Amino acid sequence: MPALAAVRAANAAFSPSYFPVAVFVGGTSGIGRACAEAFARYTKGNAHIVIVGRNKSAADEIIASFPTPTKPEAKHEFVSCDVFLMRNIQATTASLRERLPKINFLVLSPGLLNMHGRDETAEGIDKRLGLHYYARWKFVYDLLPLVRKAKDAGEDAKVMSVLAAGHGGPVNLDDLGMKKSYNLAKAGLTSPTYTDLMFEHYTKEIPDIAFIHAWPGMVATPLVLATHWALRPLNYLIKAIARAPEDCAEYVLYGLFQTEKGFSRRNENGDDIGNSKHYGSDEDRERVWEHSKEEIDRALAVKID
Repeated sequence: MPALAAVRAANAAFSPSYFPVAVFVGGTSGIGRACAEAFARYTKGNAHIVIVGRNKSAADEIIASFPTPTKPEAKHEFVSCDVFLMRNIQATTASLRERLPKINFLVLSPGLLNMHGRDETAEGIDKRLGLHYYARWKFVYDLLPLVRKAKDAGEDAKVMSVLAAGHGGPVNLDDLGMKKSYNLAKAGLTSPTYTDLMFEHYTKEIPDIAFIHAWPGMVATPLVLATHWALRPLNYLIKAIARAPEDCAEYVLYGLFQTEKGFSRRNENGDDIGNSKHYGSDEDRERVWEHSKEEIDRALAVKID
């Protein structure tokens, strides 16, 4: 486990010879926000940084805090997208494909914490599974051609999902969409496993691009901290045992920068954990891939008034 100071030093050494383009999905809050801010700091603002999310006022505040770039091609922008719906993602990715020349770093971290049972969007996808897996699958699937362009230019080409590497569970091939049997525990174990299998599928097809699944550990983000007045005293305990988003972002970026190619599973300290607590067979991997594509196509076909 590298010390935080060592991680910061390693990240500070990031000095690409090319002009980087980075997209942060879920970058208006929590870990995603901290990662976007750290990336801007390490590039001294000299990058094209795209923050995708719903909160424009938060994005404006984040972008205003970025270092003033010295390169004229630098650009910092917010793209509004409610990623609960696959059709919104499809519209957003289509726009990005039209105007971005490439993507060097695609970082996905949208999250949802609720205590409800299955809660479907208008497209029929459970909101928790949607944000943690299907939405990310769609972004990667649609934007991978831009990541490929970066690699073909001899540059960094990396995709990261900040979720829960090493914290998955077995695959139920009889209920891949969790529509027959759903509970919060199963949902929490399913998305990490599906993420591993998605990235393994890509690695077999595109071995020269880096795919990273990161577990951030317990982090004192707005998603975790209580907002109800009666629960606010718990925040003192959470902050005492959890990492600050800014420190977490250092370890997340460390895993991002250190992975050159192939599939890497990283723990909260940025260490590669290999196949530790890995679930899923070759058959599971391909079945989950086909299910994911079919489920998203089905969602896109749903008519919404």
